[in-house]
Formats: sequence, structure tokens, C-alpha cells
Amino acid sequence: MTQKTLAEMAVEVLTTADGREKTALSHKHAATWFAAREAGTPLEIGHAVPPMRPSRPEKPELLSPRDVPRRRPGSPQGRIALLHAVAHIELNAVDLHWDIIARFTDEPMPIGFYDDWVKSADEESKHFNLICDCLEAMDSFYGALPAHAGMWQAAEDTAGDFLGRLAVVPMVLEARGLDVTPGMIQIFKQAKEKQTLEALEIIYAEEVGHVAYGSKWFHFLCGRNNFDPKDVFHDLVRRYFHSALKPPFNEEKRAEAGLPPDFYWPLAEETKTKTRVR
Repeated sequence: MTQKTLAEMAVEVLTTADGREKTALSHKHAATWFAAREAGTPLEIGHAVPPMRPSRPEKPELLSPRDVPRRRPGSPQGRIALLHAVAHIELNAVDLHWDIIARFTDEPMPIGFYDDWVKSADEESKHFNLICDCLEAMDSFYGALPAHAGMWQAAEDTAGDFLGRLAVVPMVLEARGLDVTPGMIQIFKQAKEKQTLEALEIIYAEEVGHVAYGSKWFHFLCGRNNFDPKDVFHDLVRRYFHSALKPPFNEEKRAEAGLPPDFYWPLAEETKTKTRVR
């Protein structure tokens, strides 16, 4: 039996609908990749055609962001809704990391690029399952509530732009996770929900690495093309990101991930200026 290429394995994950099955396959393929790397016989990267949208389970129902019900996290129902949103984000992150592996194989990259994104996809798979376990411990499950239909929009918008994908997904969307996760940790600490608290602390620690991978490979590609990284980042975020960059920013963790303030603060200041003009 011929061994699948890494790109083919990525597409296999992307075309698996059920969240638990998708993440199990993600773990399996990550283990295969790293076992081959350790043996000194890395898998071929190959080429494959990823779907424009990954396969998804029938539930949750996907709604426009304005139609997703908002619940206060002070109640158990509100905390379930918050965790459901986190699970949805993590499932999309699994697909985003496998998608970047499969979609941009025409651009030759060092093997370390694939190590980083396979590791990220593997960790996001763990995060999804940790949050699903927390939901089930609270007598709920992923799919019990509606979810945000726009989560994949950034991937579609940057499907033909490798630098754009790196700028918008890890360096904006995942960096936003570094900003908001400490507040979520505080909510579950006050509620004395130990299982969820432990899960969020794992996620918080590992997401720094995912933002760092984005920054590292964004700078690598800018260097290869003799681009100014800051100027290119600002241009790409203005082009592809459809929401405001909203402070407060977790400047310490962003710096740890290789994101200096002069990358993101000017974009937040622009937002303030536009608001005042209106």
C-alpha cells in the first residue's frame, strides 16, 4: 500500500465531517508524520486539492454572527454557550492548520514549516476534544447550540494568498485568542469549574506557539521576497480582515509570539480614527 503524502492526509482530515472523527484522524496523521521524521524518512509533501470549505457535521446550525444568541457567562447556561463557541473555534482551527499545509504546496517551504503546522493541528485537535469533554461533563455537547457561520471566511478570502493567510489567521485571529482567553480563565476560576479551567490553561499556553509559527513563517516569506514585514502585514490585514482590531491587547503574550506592538496598534488606531470621523 502506497503511503499517503502529507497533502493527501491533510485533505483527508478536511473532508471528514464529524468533529471527534476529524480530530482522531488529525492525531493519527500527525503521529505518522512525526514518526517518519524521527526515523529520518520524512513523508513526501506532495500536492492535493483541498476543498474550499471543510466538511462539517449537521449540527451545530451555522448562523450569521448577528443571529447567534448571546448569553451571559455568569450562569451555567452562559458558560456552556461560551464553551460551545470555543469548541467551534478549535474545530475550525484544526481545519485551518491542515488547509495551510495542503493549499500552498506550490510554494517551496523548509520542512520545519510542515513540522510547525502539523504540530499546531495536532494541538488544536486536543483542544477541541478537551472542550467537548468539558461540555459533556456539563450535560451538553458540541452541536447543541447554534454557531458562528463566518469562521471560515478568512480562509476563503486568503485561499490564493499565502502571506495573507499567515497574516490573518495566526497573526490576527489566533492572536485575538491570546487577548480574550485570560478573561475566560477568570470566569471559570470564579465558577470553580476545575476541568474547564485546566483545559483553558492548556489552550492558552499552546496558542502562543501557533501565533509564533505564523509570525516566523510570515517573516520568512517576507525575507525571501525582500518585503518589509510590517508594511506588508498592515496592507494584508486591511485587505482581508473584515473587522476592527480591538484593544485591549495582551502585549506580553503577543511579544512572546513575535508580534511587536507596531504591527497591530496602528490598525487599532485607524479603527478609532474612522469611528470618530463617522
